[in-house]
Amino acid sequence: MNRLYYTSEESDAGVRADRWLASAAEGLLTRSAIQKLCDCKAVRVGEKPVSKNDRLRGGETFIIDVPDAQPLDIVPQDIPIEIVYEDGDLLVVNKPKGMVVHPAPGHPNGTLVNALLYHCQGRLSSINGVIRPGIVHRIDKDTSGLLIVAKNDAAHGTLAEQIKNHSFTRIYNAVVYGGFSTDEGTVDAPIGRSQNDRKKMCVTDRNARGAVTHYRVLERLGRFTWLKLCLETGRTHQIRVHMAYIGHPVAGDPIYGPQKTITSLHGQCLHARVIGFHHPRTGVYMEFSSELPDYFSTFLTSLRQN
Repeated sequence: MNRLYYTSEESDAGVRADRWLASAAEGLLTRSAIQKLCDCKAVRVGEKPVSKNDRLRGGETFIIDVPDAQPLDIVPQDIPIEIVYEDGDLLVVNKPKGMVVHPAPGHPNGTLVNALLYHCQGRLSSINGVIRPGIVHRIDKDTSGLLIVAKNDAAHGTLAEQIKNHSFTRIYNAVVYGGFSTDEGTVDAPIGRSQNDRKKMCVTDRNARGAVTHYRVLERLGRFTWLKLCLETGRTHQIRVHMAYIGHPVAGDPIYGPQKTITSLHGQCLHARVIGFHHPRTGVYMEFSSELPDYFSTFLTSLRQN
């Protein structure tokens, strides 16, 4: 069993326990995981169990008992994956567009996790449970590019802490609709789940978490713009939501883009191009980059020819 400790500040008084703990344990536990642990009385202050909808008083120390991972029932599969870097603690993987990161309803196999279990012979961190072993952070099914995978819990915890402290580099490239009058900017707008469609995220003040995306124009392409985007935070669908919020949805995005989607892209034109972090064992900063995939470069070429 893993035991985690988090101490709130006086200024946190009044915030829901599950929301605050999900933020405190970002990268380690999701809000839904926190809620399940609360239901099982695995979250407490002192000896008193904490309910997921309790409100913080401020200054209290939370103890979370995370049970050991149960035996995996996910089938390892010999699926080719592009490994950019690997050592005894972690891997950096270049995920192709169309691959789901971990099993979920509708995608029980053929995922990156299935491939990782085969490649690593089951040696992956257990912090995120039996469905997401090794997964420190995710990218969407139809987003291509780099993500990091932890082989043990110590590495996972250190990497998750870097994400939480914003010392983890994540740089994306995207093609978005419209032109920009300036060469760079920042979107600072909180993101939460849509009240109208629970499968979508949106910019909102209701049960939202702070989200910051920095962008810079790489090339103006008529009705479209090629952007470099740097994540300061890592909320679900963050780039896609923020770009749509400022009127520049990602090209090909079937959820946040215009009703007439560019179907030839088979999803959003969004690529996780650079990832950087301090190695959890040595402390040395490491950074990796990947070339633009064919679908992305082909789309750029077609826009330049128009």
